[in-house]
Amino acid sequence: RGDIMIRISSNYMVQRYQRDLNAINYEKSKLMEQSDGSKLHRPSDDSVGYSRFLRYDVADGENDRYQDSVKAGISWMKTTETALSSMEDIQKTFKAKTIQAATDDKDEKGGDWPAIAREMKACVEQIVSLANTQLGDRYVFAGQADLRQPFQMSSPADLKHRGVTKTLDDRQSAFFSNVGDNDSADFLHQMLSLNGDDGNTYYLNTLTGKVYTKEFVQDGYKDMIAKGYKTEAEANAAGVTTSVGSIPAAIKGSTFIKDNFKNTGEVTTAGSGWSAAVNGVNMKFSTVRQQIVTYSGDLRYISMVKQNGSTEPTSDTVNKTGTDVFGRDLFDDINSKNDPPSGTAMLNNMLTVHAKTNACDSHWLSSDGVTLADVANLVTLQAHTETGARLNLYTDSKDVLTNHKENITRDITDVSGTDVAELATKLMQQQTIMSMSLSMGARILPLSLVDYLR
Repeated sequence: RGDIMIRISSNYMVQRYQRDLNAINYEKSKLMEQSDGSKLHRPSDDSVGYSRFLRYDVADGENDRYQDSVKAGISWMKTTETALSSMEDIQKTFKAKTIQAATDDKDEKGGDWPAIAREMKACVEQIVSLANTQLGDRYVFAGQADLRQPFQMSSPADLKHRGVTKTLDDRQSAFFSNVGDNDSADFLHQMLSLNGDDGNTYYLNTLTGKVYTKEFVQDGYKDMIAKGYKTEAEANAAGVTTSVGSIPAAIKGSTFIKDNFKNTGEVTTAGSGWSAAVNGVNMKFSTVRQQIVTYSGDLRYISMVKQNGSTEPTSDTVNKTGTDVFGRDLFDDINSKNDPPSGTAMLNNMLTVHAKTNACDSHWLSSDGVTLADVANLVTLQAHTETGARLNLYTDSKDVLTNHKENITRDITDVSGTDVAELATKLMQQQTIMSMSLSMGARILPLSLVDYLR
């Protein structure tokens, strides 16, 4: 019985020793896990700290996604800015050539006219090429349809009949105050040019149907202002006649432009046969044969979100569409009923200037060509300014996200990072305890089962 009691006590002592030794080894293994720099590997390590770590980790992932989005947006807008800046320089050259064509004496059979026209054509071709700028395989001015080339110019052999407009300057727009309902900078205030069978040129206000002589629109209205009538409405109220008559079909809210012109200004089949008698004069649309640029992109914007929360279309968009860069004109503005806008208004107006230069029409160039060239540049400048402001906003957001990233990283380190000095001390302690335990076990535990059989 004594031998049995001794064996039972010895077994218990061995089991207890093994359990304690395993516990020491487990603690040592857990400490060794922290050698990767993190003290949290499972919720049981520190439930409160692990919960905080998960929140910080989610925030860190979101910050990384927003930083990637902001970086992509900045890259997109820098590419856009570069293209727009180059366009502006070319448009300034185009305007200078237009002024030269409008003011210098030329030899219509050769000399300067053809040379200036060739330079103008080259300017438009360069702008079209820039308008097809890509970032990777995406076209930056194509809206969301950014995988297909947005701008195409018809061939020189495929000339279209495009309507001719009279572009009003600020003083004319102020006098003919009922022309154009939208005062945005990308809307031109224009009248439609008509050719009378009396050999004279007339201008049609497509919103009211009123027809004016060319002389009145260009200079005659100034006499009205000199008499104290600031607007046409004031002159009419005083009984002064300003127009030569009206075309009843061309009234505000009608589809007069849409019925007779495409959104690019190209005359439709119906428009080519249109005519109207006004005050005994039969009138038809003035047209010019020219190349046409078309836009196959869309008018939707690309958003690259820069912060948590709902998207903000007014501040998250990073692209410019064809309409943003090249504006609208009489043939595709909100009153024309042509939808969607052409996206190429300024380009086609520049091609009209080129066609008039080819035709040696210095009078039209001096009265309308220079104005068109100037407005084309202003519209692109506005798009450039807006892009620059948006780029600054994204650059600021990048700095904010970078600082936030540093704060999140510091919070993650505080809650999960290993204190190397403390870890080294604890490992040394566990190693010492392990060594002492093994040494003691060698002295107090039975060497083998033979001891029980003696």
